[in-house]
Amino acid sequence: MFLKDQLNAIFVEENHIPQEFKLAEEVHQREYLSNGEMRPWNGEVHEVLSPICIRTENGLKRKVIGTYPLCSEKEASEALDAAVAAYNNGRGEWPTMSVADRIQCVERFTHKIIEKKATVVKLLMWEIGKSYADSVKEFDRTVEYIYATIDALKDLDRQSSKFSIEQGIVAQIRRSPLGVVLCMGPFNYPLNETFTTLIPALIMGNTLLFKPPKHGTLLHYPLLEAFRDCFPKGVVNTIYGRGNKIIPDLMKSGQINVLTLIGSSKVANELKKLHPKVNRLRAILGLDAKNAAIITAKADLKLAVQETVLGSLSFNGQRCTALKIIFIHRSLADVFLKDLSEAVAKLKFGMPWEEGVALTPLPEPQKPAYLKACIDDALALGAKVINDNGGETCESFVYPAIVYPVNKNMKLYEEEQFGPVIPVVPFDDLEETIQYLIDSTHGQQVSIFSNDDEEIAKLIDPLVNQVSRVNINCQCQRGPDVFPFTGRKDSAEGTLSVVDALRSFSIRSLVATKLNDNNKHLINEIVDSNSSNFLSTKYLF
Repeated sequence: MFLKDQLNAIFVEENHIPQEFKLAEEVHQREYLSNGEMRPWNGEVHEVLSPICIRTENGLKRKVIGTYPLCSEKEASEALDAAVAAYNNGRGEWPTMSVADRIQCVERFTHKIIEKKATVVKLLMWEIGKSYADSVKEFDRTVEYIYATIDALKDLDRQSSKFSIEQGIVAQIRRSPLGVVLCMGPFNYPLNETFTTLIPALIMGNTLLFKPPKHGTLLHYPLLEAFRDCFPKGVVNTIYGRGNKIIPDLMKSGQINVLTLIGSSKVANELKKLHPKVNRLRAILGLDAKNAAIITAKADLKLAVQETVLGSLSFNGQRCTALKIIFIHRSLADVFLKDLSEAVAKLKFGMPWEEGVALTPLPEPQKPAYLKACIDDALALGAKVINDNGGETCESFVYPAIVYPVNKNMKLYEEEQFGPVIPVVPFDDLEETIQYLIDSTHGQQVSIFSNDDEEIAKLIDPLVNQVSRVNINCQCQRGPDVFPFTGRKDSAEGTLSVVDALRSFSIRSLVATKLNDNNKHLINEIVDSNSSNFLSTKYLF
């Protein structure tokens, strides 16, 4: 059977979908969370088409899995008013609540969302085509992240429970919230990466406007009641609709204190410019990345191939930390390309519910055409598709393509393809790879493959000043979540990790006074009476 026929055959009739993976029914969301209420919606809706196509009498059709509200500027403005009122210039119930009480709210929320795990996992699979195993992993990792955030905040609070005395001044230094946060997550990790900003922003006492990603919206619907029930009125508000329609006015209002976006640098730049007082806006951004692998003449080629396949094709290469361009020493190129092609050919492709599946359909309807354009551009400029059937497409599925030799005149050299295409560039001198990273507008991570310590050392020193993480003999990745996650240039602003995120969504504030008997008495009275949630020596366990 030719690959085209095999690709076509992965899409099945409705009655051939295993019962345990079917959606019980389409999800037609007709409400949204605003100001502590699930408000009804009777207006325009967006139809959600799964990347999974169903075989019908009329050919392959993307399955309709539901709809969600397309709210207007009016509803977005009302949600902003609710968040502003809940923050109340820092005087609201949530920002003034004790850390222990905020933690209790987040713990209660976590217990409630765990009850929705099966529903959310199934929607993850159907909305973005993520394999069932990876969808389960994303949910579980999100819960682990929440608990790790709680533990990190307890540590931070314990460190802040003491008083400092310097030069006759006694002070207690803690962290306080920033205000209203506009939170927008990505489609590729719509639950996990959204929550890695949403949860720390929330637990530090900020109020939220939360816009789910365009792909991966419905999976948040089962969680809205948990947000409503576990946090005070107006603390969490969802906004739906076309981003370019509802977001600009929110930014222009000047009432957004923190913008957190995982998406494109172009969008982030445009949004920041709309804010009337940019100096008052804090931005925590995870943006474009074009992470490179550098495979030297002294690399373990078997390991390099293994990590390249994982790094470039996990979740079809739709990860910001994916390896998106491979530099191979010319002396190893032929063997590397042969071994890489064989490794790609062994990957199982199919539907997300299939056990062991590694390659699945792509959620963005326009992505197959874009990837084809990138490949065609490279072919026109002298490259070849090295692996058999590379780039073959059937509806929403694109078979991985290894493209070689890629050069600086091709789209694949600079553009972030965000899909299953592996551009491979030959090099003779390591200086060529360093220069690539210097010239690149991206600066997230790099992977170096070599077994020569001197060679690695010579690469580490220049590269740590170009990217935020240098990986040795392994793929690029975000975790563990306690490690800082950021980037240089157009790849990020601010730093995320369990601890860094708590700092990113707060500011150090202190209460200070001259150290004399009268002031010591005042402070002791406040602390002993527990009359202040900020000035306190309570120790969290």
